[in-house]
Amino acid sequence: MNQLSSNESGSDTGRRGGHGWMMVVCCIPMLVLAVTLAATGVASAGFLLAALMCTAMMALMMRGMGGTTRDSR
Repeated sequence: MNQLSSNESGSDTGRRGGHGWMMVVCCIPMLVLAVTLAATGVASAGFLLAALMCTAMMALMMRGMGGTTRDSR
């Protein structure tokens, strides 16, 4: 009676790694904007550093959250 669905059994764990990369890719527009603003002199180089640190933090958080599976009930 107690059957696990495909999501609960961990059979789709190969797809979970792609989510982390997608989140990092979502930071690309912010990086492009930061580079453009720093290159044109509108914003300081510190703004570019903040954008790079934000992307690195996102990558580290996504890396740290991956790889967990649900306990069977």
